[in-house]
Amino acid sequence: MTERQHRGRAAASRTAVNSRGAELKQERALRTRQQILEAAAQAFAERGYPAVTILEVAELAGLTKGAVYFHFANKEALATAVSEGFYAHWPRLAQEVAESGLPPLARLRELLLRTAADFQQDMVVQAGARLQIERALVGPDLLPAPFTTYRTLLGELLTQAQEQGELRPDADPAALCDVLESAMFGAQHISWVQTGRADLVERTRHIIAAVVDPARAVEG
Repeated sequence: MTERQHRGRAAASRTAVNSRGAELKQERALRTRQQILEAAAQAFAERGYPAVTILEVAELAGLTKGAVYFHFANKEALATAVSEGFYAHWPRLAQEVAESGLPPLARLRELLLRTAADFQQDMVVQAGARLQIERALVGPDLLPAPFTTYRTLLGELLTQAQEQGELRPDADPAALCDVLESAMFGAQHISWVQTGRADLVERTRHIIAAVVDPARAVEG
């Protein structure tokens, strides 16, 4: 092997090592950021935006305040990131439901029931809902517009149901969408206040029975 070839291999080896080191550093940074977001979601969900401090989030995450500030400039940025995670959750859930291959109305029922279950179990979902209630305290311009993504998902399923003859001819998908959106997010709030969301799935079953089932085609 010539000296030039040797130098080339050595340089390539150093590049590979450096690239791997940068990759590992990035992976650690992503894990730390996720760790912070999970701690912030827990804090916001349990205590509400005004009461939470960066120090509290750092302690929940098992990190220093400096580590939190490295990833997020302030508490508003943390709230915005958690809220964005709340809205990113729904398209993922809708995709999972879509893969079931069920007809549109059956997918709609499944989406609503799984939404209720996620409100009971998922801390980011709980935190996102509470931050929307407290959005005036966070800064309304910092958070995504409330519930628009979820409303779009409902509207798409109802429109598909009408196109496939699953709704009565006189049913209005847009009006049904308005009712379902209000009923679901209103029910989760009341259920949270009254029972800690313990009865939210049952409340959702009643919403489905009252809103979705009467809209089905009845002609045969």
